[in-house]
Amino acid sequence: MAISKFAFCFCLSIAMLSLYANATEVSHDGRAITIDGKRRLLLSGSIHYPRSTSGMWPDLIRKSKEGGLDAIETYVFWNVHEPVRRQYDFTGNLDLVRFLKTVQDEGLYAVLRIGPYVCAEWNYGGFPVWLHNLPGCEIRTANDVYMSEMKNFTTLIVNMMKKEKLFASQGGPIIIAQIENEYGNVQSYYGDAGKAYMNWCSNFAQSLDIGVPWIMCQQSDAPQPMINTCNGWYCDNFKPNNDNSPKMWTENWTGWFKSWGGRDPLRTAEDLAFSVARFFQTGGTFQNYYMYHGGTNFGRTAAAYITTTYDYDAPLDEYGNLNQPKWGHLKQLHEILKSMEYTLTHGNITTIDFGNSVSATMYATNDSASCFFGNANSSTDHTITFQENKYTIPAWSVSILPDCKTEGYNTAKVNTQTSVKVKMVNKAEDEPESLGWLWRPENIDDTRLQGKGEVTANKLMDQKEVAADASDYLWYMTSVYLNKDDPIWSGNMTLRINATGFILHAYVNGEYLGSEWAKYNYYNYVFEKNVKLNPGKNVISLLSATVGFPNYGGGFEVINTGVPGPVVLVGQNGDEMVIKDLSAHKWSYEVGLHGLKNQLFSTDSRYAAKWSAENLPINRMMTWYKTTFKAPLGTDPVVVDLQGLGKGHAWVNGNSLGRYWPSYLAEEDGCSLEACDYRGSYDNNKCVFNCGKPTQRWYHVPRSFMQDGENTLVLFEEFGGNPSLVNFQTVTTGTVCANAYEKHTLELACQGRPISSIKFASFGNPQGRCGSFEKGSCDANNVLSIIQTECVGKEKCSIDVSESKLGSANCGASVKRLAVEAVC
Repeated sequence: MAISKFAFCFCLSIAMLSLYANATEVSHDGRAITIDGKRRLLLSGSIHYPRSTSGMWPDLIRKSKEGGLDAIETYVFWNVHEPVRRQYDFTGNLDLVRFLKTVQDEGLYAVLRIGPYVCAEWNYGGFPVWLHNLPGCEIRTANDVYMSEMKNFTTLIVNMMKKEKLFASQGGPIIIAQIENEYGNVQSYYGDAGKAYMNWCSNFAQSLDIGVPWIMCQQSDAPQPMINTCNGWYCDNFKPNNDNSPKMWTENWTGWFKSWGGRDPLRTAEDLAFSVARFFQTGGTFQNYYMYHGGTNFGRTAAAYITTTYDYDAPLDEYGNLNQPKWGHLKQLHEILKSMEYTLTHGNITTIDFGNSVSATMYATNDSASCFFGNANSSTDHTITFQENKYTIPAWSVSILPDCKTEGYNTAKVNTQTSVKVKMVNKAEDEPESLGWLWRPENIDDTRLQGKGEVTANKLMDQKEVAADASDYLWYMTSVYLNKDDPIWSGNMTLRINATGFILHAYVNGEYLGSEWAKYNYYNYVFEKNVKLNPGKNVISLLSATVGFPNYGGGFEVINTGVPGPVVLVGQNGDEMVIKDLSAHKWSYEVGLHGLKNQLFSTDSRYAAKWSAENLPINRMMTWYKTTFKAPLGTDPVVVDLQGLGKGHAWVNGNSLGRYWPSYLAEEDGCSLEACDYRGSYDNNKCVFNCGKPTQRWYHVPRSFMQDGENTLVLFEEFGGNPSLVNFQTVTTGTVCANAYEKHTLELACQGRPISSIKFASFGNPQGRCGSFEKGSCDANNVLSIIQTECVGKEKCSIDVSESKLGSANCGASVKRLAVEAVC
């Protein structure tokens, strides 16, 4: 049938209009991000899809929405999506499209930080290691080889998003995209080439035509129309580099990461809320929590010396539980900020400076006014007079008054419960008190004795060049021929090795000589041990083990890894020291270990036989252990306690739990002996705990890794340990406490379990903290019985903190509080 050109064009136009009928227009000015014509105050949180399982995503995103977020922010992790050049993986928990559609299904927006450099305490900063080995490639600078690869991957991701209609301009959830990441922090390292590369990134991003704004974080010289954004613990003093750019905070660090040997960081709910309130008091419009859920570094995804846990002290803990009081305190802050959204994004701004770091900021329209009273003094409360009324602002806090009259929220006054988590023993039916173990040795005899590998070179090679990222382990092997007439020959010879592979195990003629390992951020070390050599041929075998590759800094990709040398023999000839340099000898290289290559951790491996139940060794290096267990009953998160082991890797039913290293104890000094004082600027050394204890003892076992009936746990023990103490536990809430202020509603909940008893309750001026509450000088009668009636036997309860509900406390004009400790 013939069709006119006009009719065809009309039909095409209608089709295109239908295709984008649900398109969302995203724009911005200097005041705010505007979505479909409405200026928005946006609250976002980072969730990294590979750091959880796909089965966890709906619950994590739902809890984020319940916590008051508008958007979920994530990086895109190049190295896991393109582990081999032009071979891609978007399956399982790498299914980026599914993750973003889960965000959309929950009614939230998405912020896609494509990078593709991510930092994120992620192996090699998210770069695939094969980039390092491309001829002529220099990473993160104006280098044609690198920029071609970056362009290829970034275009791949953008086209994937377009195909699935995931940009807001197509009706999808993505309202903002990011190119590069914190490049301004390292740009000077690259000189003029760094500036050229940054401008290239901007032009390239704009050419992709995605229909939503692009951002560059920590990039003060970002060219328009790029929006430069802030990362840090505080961004209230940040100002965009253009009047048309809104004030955006892409990373508000909710806590900090852990490194092997590091202490447990804590950032208080009060200080985190203070930083958010200060940001919006000073004109902020978009704020993202990094992290809102940290998660787990499964497999070998952690960067150099970063622990397997990436809990980050985030509002949702590693397992997806609410981290209270942080989650609840922020939720209440979000609610009050949202109630003021129109005024904050349209109102005229007036600020009064009261001196001594105290200020009042009013946002006013013709119809409404909202106020922030800020006190950035770290030790002194202040009382101010504002519009003929007096207000007391605690030190290091912000009071928010939605109507500029009545305080609706103060960042230092926490009115939400504190949940105390406990580990519970595995109550699976018929589960034995101790696990039954099988074992087998890792066969290293042929490697350490024969010294023959797959690759040879007359030099010491960087571990990345030989192994890429195929394994943590690389053998360096050489032979040295000596006779007793050699000038170096003596009864006091040593083998000296300059290493950067993080861990080194040395063998000479098949005999174990010793081990050495680095510390976080100090990766160069010298291994030196006395050595007994034979006349004739001697085989030196060095096993270098990485614990992830570095992820941050200018030129981090050229940091030596493995055994850069020199490797020398040192002898004593009379008073003279004699050195024999082996660095230019013929070296043979072997990637990985036999058990890993043969996948002994997999139930499907054809090599997974020859396990023995007899003479179970303990404290034996290079040993495989295997046991079976039943999944703990219920739905609480599951962890495996690996206390007693040295260092290695763990798998459940073939799924990697990540590296373990419970023998690495945290630093002994610097821990907080008292409750952390929220007042004053925070950094990752301010409030730390767990000194002198295993850096990480418990390891997350997602329930999706387990099955009904029998499950298999396999351990590869590198250092030597005792598996007899290994056991499975569940993580649950044992106690909930609260210390809520009058004129608020206190909610108590036990993570889906009933409240069994009330251990303490007082309304007045109770003293102490959770676990050690005491009644103060004034106290209402019968509070305990009131709380028992309201809460015991229920999964959650709400109490109006008022004298009308709890009775008179006879405290005079002072503000009263309700303290409760409940047992779950």
